[in-house]
Amino acid sequence: MSRNILVAVAWPYANAEIHVGNITGAYLPADIFARYHRLRGNRVLMVSGSDAHGTPITVRAEAEGKSRKQVYEHYHHRFLELFRKIGLTYDLFTTTHSENHFMVAQTIFNRLLENGYLYRETEAQWYSPQEERFLPDRYVEGTCYLCGYENARGDQCDGCGSMLDGTQLIEPRSKTGNLSLELRETEHYYLDLAKLTPQLSAYLSADKDHWRPNVIKPSRYMVEEIGLHGRAITRDLDWGIPVPLEGWEGKCLYVWFEAVIGYLSASIEWAKNRGTPAAWQDWWYDPAARSYYFVGKDNIPFHAVIWPAELAGVGRLFPDDRGDWLNLPFDVPANEFMQLEGDKISGSRNWAVWGLDVVERYGADAVRFYLTINMPESKDSEWTWSEFQQRNNDELVATWGNLANRILSFTYKNFNEREPEPGELQVEDRQLLDTIADGFDSVGELLDAVKLRAALQEALRLAGEVNKYLEEQAPWFSIKRDRAASARSVYTALLAVDSLKIIFSPFIPFSSEQLHTFLGYEGKLFGEQSIDSYQESEGSHTALAYSDEDAIGRWEPSELKAGQLLCPPEPLFRKLDESLAAEEMKRLG
Repeated sequence: MSRNILVAVAWPYANAEIHVGNITGAYLPADIFARYHRLRGNRVLMVSGSDAHGTPITVRAEAEGKSRKQVYEHYHHRFLELFRKIGLTYDLFTTTHSENHFMVAQTIFNRLLENGYLYRETEAQWYSPQEERFLPDRYVEGTCYLCGYENARGDQCDGCGSMLDGTQLIEPRSKTGNLSLELRETEHYYLDLAKLTPQLSAYLSADKDHWRPNVIKPSRYMVEEIGLHGRAITRDLDWGIPVPLEGWEGKCLYVWFEAVIGYLSASIEWAKNRGTPAAWQDWWYDPAARSYYFVGKDNIPFHAVIWPAELAGVGRLFPDDRGDWLNLPFDVPANEFMQLEGDKISGSRNWAVWGLDVVERYGADAVRFYLTINMPESKDSEWTWSEFQQRNNDELVATWGNLANRILSFTYKNFNEREPEPGELQVEDRQLLDTIADGFDSVGELLDAVKLRAALQEALRLAGEVNKYLEEQAPWFSIKRDRAASARSVYTALLAVDSLKIIFSPFIPFSSEQLHTFLGYEGKLFGEQSIDSYQESEGSHTALAYSDEDAIGRWEPSELKAGQLLCPPEPLFRKLDESLAAEEMKRLG
């Protein structure tokens, strides 16, 4: 039976280029998971967008002398280009600076207010006399009062991962310069997290065996041990979503509060764009639906605690909705961080491997393969150029690419460009096909559990089984003395390769599509991506969309028929020179 699967992907700040750490941290795992579930026949909705309202955008705009709209639109379009080239199949990748998101975020605010989960309070906030403004938390830096990390932000410490009270930072300073700060009082709305604690405790204490330890343990500790208190959801800003109340001009919804609402607003926008405005409710109210939130570890508190609190406090979003309670996250499979050549990735130092650059120079599947086999699922991982070259050559090319190309080329040349008639299969032939068929279960179970790294390793193991089979059968030798035996082993190997094409396809979809064509099939495994423009009352905004209406891929063993006409094959991947690592190291820093 088909299940509704929501794949909610972290929203990148539209203030900088995306690097490989961002991709393997959240974006790529979400796409692998979404592609797998589409192949399984589930109804997948994968959504995200550019976070256009964060302080990082304002900081970048001031540094470059540009408007904030110019900055976010520039990077938003760069994101669309990267995601299309690396094959991230968002059903909708939109932006927080859309009329739809404004409407949904303000509706959430009003529902929480109506339900008694917001309160007003005057608080002390850092004010810069030189700049004549209150500073957002991310404009304030200082030493963390919990762990002593010297570059903590006003809202969160990257040293210990704790959410912070910015007024307690030690030796606070403005991010825009070493400017003196002073605390001044200002009034804001707060989300009453203490009042929502009973719902959160029940939610986090329920069955969470499928959650990763690095997610569930700190989340439970935050709620049960540290305890929750009110958290401001408005700020003195002029860039963002205005507070929808009279007398609150000059204040906007705090970005941490409204950005997570984007998962819901993007779902609603997707449904409207399709002409089925109520369709989003299939993922947000259906009790059997499952929602997965793919984020980095620095976003765990916001997605495992704060966002569930917002959802629990809202209840029903619109009066005519067909449910009473919005679904809370089924899983938050957050990844750890990826380092680079022994050091933390840093854009300001150019100590980074930039997404668009590496994909354009080495190809999407080579990058996707390495980022998956090296994915930081349970601990930090590291990109090294020597390992990138080695894994590309020894695993992607040698184990899988050469297998597919070798058997296809041999078949095309020696069996009239067709899958040969096999005669009666022998025990060893059926054993191989059974092993590969079982791989749909073994790899599928790992993908279901969001153990993507292990799933790809299992796929490689299966490819290794086909390589061993061909070494034993050696059809390139037997064809000289026993053409029927050669035809039987070639037929068997091609069926196995055709099945592996599907098993590998969530990880390396471009080469799987190419192999699908070489095997003589019509139609595509996956659907089509497009960059569309959606009209609004004050202009338009551009988004990445995906449609799988014409996709024919299914998560099931090969049905390749004897006699099927093949297409001329080509190598799926290219071998990388050993000099690559030294050359790439020169580009860093």
